[in-house]
Amino acid sequence: MSTGERVDEQIAERPGPRVRAGRLVGVVATLVATALAVGLSQGWGRTEQAPAPSSAAASSAAAAPTAPVVLNGTDDAFIQLLIPMNEGALALIDQLDTRPADADPSLRALLGELRKTHEAELRDLRGLLAAGNVPELNIHEGHQMPGMVTDARLAELRAAADAEVPSRAAALIRAHLAQTVVLCRGEQDAGGSPELKALAGRIQQARAAELSALDNRPGASTAAPGG
Repeated sequence: MSTGERVDEQIAERPGPRVRAGRLVGVVATLVATALAVGLSQGWGRTEQAPAPSSAAASSAAAAPTAPVVLNGTDDAFIQLLIPMNEGALALIDQLDTRPADADPSLRALLGELRKTHEAELRDLRGLLAAGNVPELNIHEGHQMPGMVTDARLAELRAAADAEVPSRAAALIRAHLAQTVVLCRGEQDAGGSPELKALAGRIQQARAAELSALDNRPGASTAAPGG
């Protein structure tokens, strides 16, 4: 049986959540491997050729489709991975918002824009899951996925010396943004849904602009992707 036939069979059968979660973990691993290969060949988080949206509205994806969409295994894995990645980034932004209002002004301004784009992307990603009649599955809880801001990393940030918080937070955000770029490339390479591939392209452009803004803000220090 070909890969396409296996995907069609999975979509047609609509297995239960436990079975789907097991299959999805394997597809996630394939998507991550594909995205990392693309990223290594094209440049990790490279931003110089990507258009830079001038505002959060420019980088926000289109409204969720009203017609049904068909999601293959890669599409499903991409959405189920990007949702917790965005949620982790938003949790980091929430944590930094508890710091004094005058702390890290250039970083705080950027994070305010990131909040808008990430929240809009979550609405669009969940809209595509609903249009594809696919349930949201939290298969990454407790996992140390590349670029994902986990509870453990947030705890480390809370325990860090105050002077280290801006650089540590920026490194976490940069790793998240850079990893999303390569995941979006992987989705566009192996995904099946035209709607989701278009959304991944818009997210990739937004992330490239966000990486450029992060690295070029006043007082920024260049660090290798990590986290």
